[in-house]
Amino acid sequence: MQQECSIRKVGIACQGGGSHAAFIAGVLKKILKEFPNLNKKGYQIIDFSGSSGGAICALLAWYGLLQNDEKKSIELLDSFWEEIKANSPWDAGLNYFVTAMTRMRSSGFPMPEISPYFYPPYGQDRLKQILEQLVDFDKIQELLKKPSHSSLFVGSVEVCTGNFRIFKNADITVEAILASTAVPLLFPAIRIGERSYWDGLLSHNPPIECFVHDLDPDECKTDEIWIIQINPQKRSEEPKTVEDILDRRNELAGNLSLNQEISSIEAFNRWLQEGHFSTDRYKYVTIRKIELDLELDYSSKLDRSPAFIRDLMNYGEEKAGRFLKLLNNMQTF
Repeated sequence: MQQECSIRKVGIACQGGGSHAAFIAGVLKKILKEFPNLNKKGYQIIDFSGSSGGAICALLAWYGLLQNDEKKSIELLDSFWEEIKANSPWDAGLNYFVTAMTRMRSSGFPMPEISPYFYPPYGQDRLKQILEQLVDFDKIQELLKKPSHSSLFVGSVEVCTGNFRIFKNADITVEAILASTAVPLLFPAIRIGERSYWDGLLSHNPPIECFVHDLDPDECKTDEIWIIQINPQKRSEEPKTVEDILDRRNELAGNLSLNQEISSIEAFNRWLQEGHFSTDRYKYVTIRKIELDLELDYSSKLDRSPAFIRDLMNYGEEKAGRFLKLLNNMQTF
């Protein structure tokens, strides 16, 4: 029987998209800063999901909340993106070269393709180092022994079988996060056990049905899903250049699985309202979005320049502030 809840349980889903995930960090920071007010209004934000860069942001927010410390979550998000920024002259030069080459390739300029297996995995190793500095993955296993803890779902895809994989809670290791961020042609696949995994952008981007289906039977089910979406659903103009067409194609592909999962939940909501399911066992799930609505090209997903990262984080906080204000005006609280 569906457990009755006196509060509205919220799952936050974080979409992937390289450096654009800095927007997610800004959104999460604002929400975390408003935690006391949200709790007073009857909202409990405890479950997270994510893919790729969104998985990293979700991990950092979740890890702090496992310790009942939202301020720690904010500090971790700030620390991660400060480490990711191209702050040194050498790294700034590398960042400029990578983004420039990507823009040239997107414009149709012929560029050589080099397999990530043919050069040292510097970027992947650096990312692993940063994550292990910020998160004690062994400690996660201890924190999960608490009787009431939040859940984290991380999306990825198994390379050879094509099967989608969602890592949950005890399965969350640094390798699982790296698997969700293993973008083909940028990073080699991550081996976990006998299988190899690629970026969660190719599977669930981000996972959202997990908030409804993948919780234990005695857990209070999600009432609302807040999706932080960084691939724009709409564009103001029809793309006509090669670069713009490729950008739009990548955006649509990145939203494909998300739209399918949203449609599935919305269909279930309709069937529930029509009386096809028992309200004693199932509940209506509200879906809300906080969207990155800037028209950014695909190449900027690789841009780690400090100003770009800072601007995206600030915009994320601004959009989250508008979102929370709108909820207040709608008397959702």
